[in-house]
Amino acid sequence: MNLEISQAQFGVRPPVTKPIPEFLLEVTETGLRELISKHYDAIKQSDIYQLFPQDDAEFEQAKVHSADFFIQICGGPAYFNTNRGAPRMVGRHAPFRIDAKARQIWLELYKPLLRELKEQGVTKTSLNSFWGYLNIFSLWMINMQ
Repeated sequence: MNLEISQAQFGVRPPVTKPIPEFLLEVTETGLRELISKHYDAIKQSDIYQLFPQDDAEFEQAKVHSADFFIQICGGPAYFNTNRGAPRMVGRHAPFRIDAKARQIWLELYKPLLRELKEQGVTKTSLNSFWGYLNIFSLWMINMQ
């Protein structure tokens, strides 16, 4: 499984490829919600927690929104569009000061969780597809040097 993090160049937004549909089939919606929840729980203990809602109820709601987004991106139902409108993720993240270091931490927090999924039988191909999306998508969110 290739979990290398691409070098971030401020202002560069390479084309993003969505994860293959098999990723969601293998992980399931429930599994993807658990993945996102665990990722957010790790964020809460990290140096980037200040970028996320500090109120517990709002933080839990952010988990739901994020899971809805990723389920939709992975080929599942359009939960995010239905509940929040078009993703417009660059605009939604604009109020937060996201630099290359914050992106790096965000991605690093996914690595042990994806390794866990591999141990549970999710294929390397599916995991690489999801990681590839995270790796490039996260470049788009950097909005400061």
